[in-house]
Amino acid sequence: MVLGSIIVIVLMLPKEISFRFEYEQGKTWLHESLKAPFDFAILKTNEELDRERSLILQNSKPYFTIREKDARKKKEDFAIQILARKQSGIKGFEDSAAVAEQLKIGNDILDTLYRKGIIFLNSDFEKKPKDFTIVVVRNNIAEEAELNSFFTVKTAYAFALDRFSASPRLNKSVTGALISAAITPNLYHDEAMTKQLYMDQLENISPTRGMVRKDERVISQGELVDNQKYQILESLRNAYELKIGTHRNNLTIMTGQIILVTMAMLVLMFFLILFRQPEFQNNRKILLLMLLITSMVGLYSWASHANFFNLYLIPFCIIPMIVKAFFDTRIALFVHLVVILIVGFAAPNGFEFAFIQIVAGMVAIFSIVSLRKRSQLFVSAGLITLAYGFAYTGISLLHAENFYSVKWVSLWWFAGSGILTLIAYPIIYIFEKLFGIISDVSLLELADTNSPLLRQLALKAPGTFQHSMQVANLAESAIVQIRGNALLVRAGALYHDIGKMNIPRYFVENVITGANPHDDLPFEESAKIIISHVGQGVEIARKHQLPEPVIDFIRTHHGTTMVQYFYQSWLKNFPDQIPEEKSFRYPGPVPFSKETAVLMMADSVEAASRSLKHYDAETIEELVDHIIDKMIEQDQFLNSDITFRDIVRIKRIFRKMLQSVYHSRVEYPQI
Repeated sequence: MVLGSIIVIVLMLPKEISFRFEYEQGKTWLHESLKAPFDFAILKTNEELDRERSLILQNSKPYFTIREKDARKKKEDFAIQILARKQSGIKGFEDSAAVAEQLKIGNDILDTLYRKGIIFLNSDFEKKPKDFTIVVVRNNIAEEAELNSFFTVKTAYAFALDRFSASPRLNKSVTGALISAAITPNLYHDEAMTKQLYMDQLENISPTRGMVRKDERVISQGELVDNQKYQILESLRNAYELKIGTHRNNLTIMTGQIILVTMAMLVLMFFLILFRQPEFQNNRKILLLMLLITSMVGLYSWASHANFFNLYLIPFCIIPMIVKAFFDTRIALFVHLVVILIVGFAAPNGFEFAFIQIVAGMVAIFSIVSLRKRSQLFVSAGLITLAYGFAYTGISLLHAENFYSVKWVSLWWFAGSGILTLIAYPIIYIFEKLFGIISDVSLLELADTNSPLLRQLALKAPGTFQHSMQVANLAESAIVQIRGNALLVRAGALYHDIGKMNIPRYFVENVITGANPHDDLPFEESAKIIISHVGQGVEIARKHQLPEPVIDFIRTHHGTTMVQYFYQSWLKNFPDQIPEEKSFRYPGPVPFSKETAVLMMADSVEAASRSLKHYDAETIEELVDHIIDKMIEQDQFLNSDITFRDIVRIKRIFRKMLQSVYHSRVEYPQI
């Protein structure tokens, strides 16, 4: 599983080359003196490019084109109208000489107007000053001119009127009207050409200014990375990644990623091997961890290629929250660190990214160390958002010129990431069903004494329910001292005797009257009934879909011990016969975890304490020591990861709690 995860992660990671030097604007160059490994051009800054674009826009002139066809069409229409007047015999158009003169004068006026140009001005150009410069394209030749050097329709009419007055032989009423009708704009603003030429000018802006030659010193060790040096370093980084990326085989990059990802994974595995053996030996839990790590790296790789939202929106803190629900805080922190270390190889500004995410992840873990309510998830989301905000603000202020130059809009991305961590709750539920691993949230729900199954136990077997409550208190107090899962022990203790619900009257804690149903049964039959509550408890638990980790407490809480009361009774009544021990022995298995071992001790100690005739420190201590030592002699804890030091602490806790339960009380006077 680990090997498969490494392969998948390496395949998903981006294969771009990154510059190996870290530097910050306004900080000292901490590396050795750097020389240019090859010739490269110095890139212009965004501010320089913006200035050049603004200058082009400022100096850009609108282009106008002459429409020769419009002028020719109007002149042809004018001639046709004159000839039509001649054929109609209109006064002044009778002889050919008069018509020819009318055509000549009219064509001269129109030629003058159209040769100079009659410009059409929209509302934007009407507001321009008269000396505003435009570019006129005539016969594919562009020439600059001022707006006032052209006729408008209005000034063209005025010019034609003046020429009418200067020509006494012109029929002003007819020919003048025809000339006026032939006047139309032939110079129009060409928006497409203006935009295209503007775009061409923008595309022709050089992105570079100057060159740095090979072996030329770029920056010296200890030198300040000012604005100019920073831009040169950025240019070298860009050229390096482009140049090396086009000549370097992806196999080289992949080899490096395999080494680094494998190291990160091995660190996690060695931690589990050395300090969390039960988790390491649980294939389902290892699969869950590998799935979480691989999924988060895959999400980041997809987001970096999709490039339609900020990478800080990715809820990396969801990983420690999910892991904490199934494991402990150390594993949650280790897994989070592994994810951030792997993603940090590909993330821009790797150190800043890692710092922000690690701090936020720690806050996420601390905020749910003791998860007792669903509302804590909302509190955790708020604390994560605050952690993101403060970490980002601190890093940004180190690089910004002033407080106002910080990109505060990025805080919204962090807020979104904090909100997205709330989906950890449904994901935890899904993983519980997929992997059969129980979370703290589910344990809290199971430990609620108002749950239907526990209410049924309290109704049918009230004595057993009270016994289970006392066992839960004892076991929970003990497991806390030896650093076990307190929620799991409490849930297991509450359900460990649910098998007694079917036949509650055969168990002494539920017997109200003096009659004991076992008095009329053979010892073997009584032992069989007592032993059956384990199997029946498992059946009830599975019927109500209790998680397997809780069912384990039902199966193991008696281990392979004997039903001592009926076994000893049989020996006393049949001293000359050899008993069949199988009839008096629980089927097991023995406890196989620290938690199940503690429950077994608490169950036996609490049950036996009810039979004491005198409650004092000496009798309680003797009882606790005798019962637990007897279990050790019977090898009930061989499969449990519990030490003798843990057992000493457990005995001490049991003695203290039983003494507080059975302490002597002052006798109240009768009234």
